[in-house]
Amino acid sequence: MAQRATNLFSLARQALSHHRNWPRLWAAAEPRRHYQAIIIGAGGHGLATAYYLVREHGLSDVAVIERGWVGGGNTGRNTTIVRSNYLWDESAHLYEHSLKLWEGLTRELDYNVMFSQRGVLNLAHTVHDVREAKRRVNANRLNGIDAEFLDRDGVKAVCPGLDVSPTRRFPILGATWQKRGGVARHDAVAWGFARAASRLGVDVIENCPVEGFLIDNGVCKGVRTGKGEITADKVGIVVAGQSSVLAGMAGFRLPVTSHPLQAMVSEPIKPVVPCVVMSGQVHAYVSQSDKGELVLGAGIDRRNGYGQRGSFPVLEQEAAALLELFPAFSRLRLMRSWGGTVDTCPDASPIIGRTPIDNLFINCGWGTGGFKSTPGSGWVFAHTLATGQPHPLNAPFSLDRFTSGALIDEHGAAGVAH
Repeated sequence: MAQRATNLFSLARQALSHHRNWPRLWAAAEPRRHYQAIIIGAGGHGLATAYYLVREHGLSDVAVIERGWVGGGNTGRNTTIVRSNYLWDESAHLYEHSLKLWEGLTRELDYNVMFSQRGVLNLAHTVHDVREAKRRVNANRLNGIDAEFLDRDGVKAVCPGLDVSPTRRFPILGATWQKRGGVARHDAVAWGFARAASRLGVDVIENCPVEGFLIDNGVCKGVRTGKGEITADKVGIVVAGQSSVLAGMAGFRLPVTSHPLQAMVSEPIKPVVPCVVMSGQVHAYVSQSDKGELVLGAGIDRRNGYGQRGSFPVLEQEAAALLELFPAFSRLRLMRSWGGTVDTCPDASPIIGRTPIDNLFINCGWGTGGFKSTPGSGWVFAHTLATGQPHPLNAPFSLDRFTSGALIDEHGAAGVAH
């Protein structure tokens, strides 16, 4: 109660100055000449990597460099869904590890990331959907992940606003249900990791674009930036949709394509969607923010590109898909839309590990599943950077799987999950 009173007093006091005098969450740093490790990209994954490098592996000299501002890329442009109910063992283990980190992340960072375990429904509309949903539920249970299959009545009980009438164009026959899934506040995740990393001595350097790499005889020695050359023992690339661009600067190619991914929010309304609702057949998903806005999205644009804004055709498709599930929302007004740039691998699974350049590592290819993996991704990538070898959790996600053929095809489980 005393803490709440203090917080309320702080809010009232800062309001008098139009919220201009809040203390900085992380120190404003300028680059030094050399670091043990440089992380390129100050999104959730990059900041988490830096945090765990110091906390778990004892590195004392780490920098995160960002061309823009902390959380200004996909971390601040996604739709905040967190779940671990992926199909294949390799994915399930990695995402479940991440979900377990999510469950203690607010305490870990001493910063409220607003993680709400309200549950995630993945709807089944056809007999084939039902069979695949039950298959995934069984696979999840074998991997120790909470999962169950709900029939039509069970779906209605979880989310009364859904239209489960059998006469609908896309009738709902059931759904998978992961009760531990939910949503988190995307900005808070970036800010929490940035503050925690800065407190551990990490230099968080904003407005510092990478212009090239310092490579000598196949060994990465550092980076060239808009603020000069910075040398490092190891460099990690964590830049989502720009991954192929950075790889090109280093002289190698990635099996990655970049696509715009659009989303939108409605005007605030009273609580009506108590969980996350996703549908692969209708190709839509929806959750409700703490402010009451409906957060809506679907799949990636078919074209390649780096756009970060919405477009009317996609918004129209998303709105039509939403009304298939919730006809009552037909008069709801939309407030804003946006886009992010996702990097997608042929098997819809990420790349986490070494590159053809010694001492240069990469974490990319998360496609539409990046936000939910934030703490787990940073945890395993920090291990890889610190030791030079992958952790067992990310060993299957190496770049060379595309030559060995050991792909991890998660297109079905990735669905429209963002």
